[in-house]
Amino acid sequence: MNIRQRKKLTRRLMEAVFREDTAAVRALLRAGADPNAPDRERTTPLYQACVHGSTEVVRVLLAAGSSPDAESGRGQEGTPLCAASVWGHDDVIRLLLANGADPNLREDHGTGWAPLDWALQYDRPQSADLLLAAGAKPARPPVPRPPTADPV
Repeated sequence: MNIRQRKKLTRRLMEAVFREDTAAVRALLRAGADPNAPDRERTTPLYQACVHGSTEVVRVLLAAGSSPDAESGRGQEGTPLCAASVWGHDDVIRLLLANGADPNLREDHGTGWAPLDWALQYDRPQSADLLLAAGAKPARPPVPRPPTADPV
């Protein structure tokens, strides 16, 4: 497969992940799409699925070999577990942890926040409980925010 074909498959995979189209994700992976290949913005398919809370897409990507700890983006994103923790996608958190995601892995190449920090910051107590049960420790104290504030 040449570079152009790989890029096309990656683009189509990211589109299918964004649409939460599990059948299309499976078909693209069977066609040779790399489950770890980032798009032009360096966003990985697994990170995108975790932001959306797409449990089935996450399950398919992990089964295809997506790394549960791969950092995504160019400083605006982070790890899949951090993404799921920010948004309180508890089923995705469980799935990532069951597939070996590190509950203490800090974003920004080890200099940023850990998943528990995000869950605490955005008042996601069930997510925080899941992470604590998996051995998570806060990397830094959360900055106080109104309880209704959602991540941007």
